[in-house]
Amino acid sequence: MTIGLLGCGKMGSALTLGAIKAGVFTDDQVLAYDPVPAAIESLGAGISSAGSLDEVIRKSDILLLCVKPGDVETVLTKIPSNNDSSDDLLIISIAAGVTLATMERAAQHKARIVRAMPNTPALVGEGAAAFSLGTDATSSDAAFAKKLLGSIGIVYQVKEPLLDSVTGISGSGPAYVYTFIEALTDGAVLEGLPRDQALALATQTVLGAAKMVAYSKEHPALLRDRVTSPGGTTIAGLVALEEGAFRATTIKAVRTATARARELGA
Repeated sequence: MTIGLLGCGKMGSALTLGAIKAGVFTDDQVLAYDPVPAAIESLGAGISSAGSLDEVIRKSDILLLCVKPGDVETVLTKIPSNNDSSDDLLIISIAAGVTLATMERAAQHKARIVRAMPNTPALVGEGAAAFSLGTDATSSDAAFAKKLLGSIGIVYQVKEPLLDSVTGISGSGPAYVYTFIEALTDGAVLEGLPRDQALALATQTVLGAAKMVAYSKEHPALLRDRVTSPGGTTIAGLVALEEGAFRATTIKAVRTATARARELGA
């Protein structure tokens, strides 16, 4: 089996190297193509380089489509005309906003297509992803997509319209968290902490709190209540967040990003 990697940017590289590390496939099964040769070289010596876009498409059994959204249809129109059956090629696309219907139309149903939405924490093995199956995709394709995306974090199979919601919470979500970490840091700097210490403490606080939710399996509200003493510092800080409409603003951010994702896919 040959795994074609088309686009060796950060997400394509993270997906491929994470899958290799998890044993989903081996490096000698990967055939990569990118217009920037150095991007392929950075993947490691065990991964082969294709000489052209046409070559990686022609030789692949599974194609990881990790190009910019505007390039997706161009790539799909290059599937060979003699590939008249969708049984021959599985494509997993991570291009934001490009719908299954658009991709299947461009490919003329000459490939089975899975649309996926990973996020950038996949780069450190802590991704949150979801995927949807195209009309020709099979249960075996779903199993492979789950194994592939699960190698770099958590993954769920969802109906395609819900991928926009996944974009709103997980695709865009890291930026919300980075902003929160930055704000925590600035607050501590305002109160006199050196910036490097403030950033380290803010980052570890967010990381630790996230792990508490993940590992305890308890509702965040319960965990919050346990550290909120009557008349204490935490409840005072929470009141300030409520006065600033923190939760309502966060909900609005997810809804707004989701709406934008729908616009991009229209």
